[in-house]
Amino acid sequence: MFHYYIIFKPHGVLSQFTKEHKHKTLGDVFDFPKNVYPIGRLDVDSEGLLLLTDDKKLNHALLNPLKRHERIYWVQVEGAVTQEAIENLEKGVTISIEGKAYHTLPAKARIIETPEILPERMPPVRYRKLIPTTWIELKLVEGKNRQVRRMTAQTGFPTLRLVRANIEKLHLSDLTSEAIIIPGTVKLLTQKEVYAKLNIK
Repeated sequence: MFHYYIIFKPHGVLSQFTKEHKHKTLGDVFDFPKNVYPIGRLDVDSEGLLLLTDDKKLNHALLNPLKRHERIYWVQVEGAVTQEAIENLEKGVTISIEGKAYHTLPAKARIIETPEILPERMPPVRYRKLIPTTWIELKLVEGKNRQVRRMTAQTGFPTLRLVRANIEKLHLSDLTSEAIIIPGTVKLLTQKEVYAKLNIK
């Protein structure tokens, strides 16, 4: 009998159970069963949807780069984003991955309003009075290390806040029916629910 959990990973929490420096881990947020581990990662400064399971088949299916599962990110960036930047994000930009140039796969990008279901980040994002910020929705089918941050920086708009909203049809809003989702919220799902939402056969 496998376990399937989704969590709104808070900012400042590592996507792991092993202690590292002074950062909190997933084990500090919730008492997960033994042998349950996250599929994929969100870096310590990022937030949002994280799936944890002890189902190795699902782990392989989601992390296999050939499968190209869609992930949606809400990204607050510094500056007033231009249409040119949006088009560049969609076409793909060249970033550095482990010291090597990498051209990102085509993506979908658009400017959005501030997502209403998100509370203010803790600690709050540092604002600069004379510089506006913009929220972007970015749909990717790959997940290189710190890819979203590298992509927005490459277009001239540094990331201030990064939240993963979706993995395929699995969404942050699946965590609760409340209007605002609190970071650290955890929900146990069934295998049928998870496989259906992730389009896993």
